Amino acid sequence: MARRSIVAVIGLGRFGTAIALELEREDTEVLGIDSDPERVDEVAGRLTHAAVADSTNAEALQQLSVQDSDRAVVGIGTDIEASILTVSALDGFGIPLIWAKAISEAHARILRQVGAHHVVRPEHDMGLRVAHLVRGRMLDFIEFDDDYAMVKTRPPKSIVNLSLRESQVRRLYDV
Repeated sequence: MARRSIVAVIGLGRFGTAIALELEREDTEVLGIDSDPERVDEVAGRLTHAAVADSTNAEALQQLSVQDSDRAVVGIGTDIEASILTVSALDGFGIPLIWAKAISEAHARILRQVGAHHVVRPEHDMGLRVAHLVRGRMLDFIEFDDDYAMVKTRPPKSIVNLSLRESQVRRLYDV
C-alpha cells in the first residue's frame, strides 16, 4: 500500500489553514505548524498533526520531522523575516517542493533566492484575476507565470463554427 503524501503547512492564518484543511480533505497527511497556540488549537483534531513551534528554528522543525515532508507550504505573510528564515530551513532539509506566500514583489524575490520553488501573492494574484473577469470578455483567468496564463473566454463571432486552422486564431490573437 502506498504511503500518503505528507505536506507541512507552516503558518496557520487564513491562508495556511485553508490550504491545510483542503489538503486534509483530499486525503493528504498534513503537519500544521504555527507559533500561536490558539491557531494550532483551532485546527487540532482536523489535521493529521498540529504543533506549536518557532518555524525559524531548524532544530524545532527537525524534532517535528518536517524533513520527512514531500512538500511544504509557508503561509507566513506578515513576518517577512520568519517567512524567509523558514523557507531557508526547509530548503536546507532538501524538501522537493516548497510553496511560499509573499506580501510584496521584493519578498517574493527573496523567497525564491532562499529556496522557494513556487511563490504566491494571494491578494495580488486574486486582484489580477478579478480585474480580468470584471472586464467582461473572460469567464475565468489563471496566471501561471509572468508570460503564461490559461483563459476561458467566449470566442469572437468572426471565428464561431470555424476550425482552429481556418480561424487562424493563433496567428491573429497570439495564443
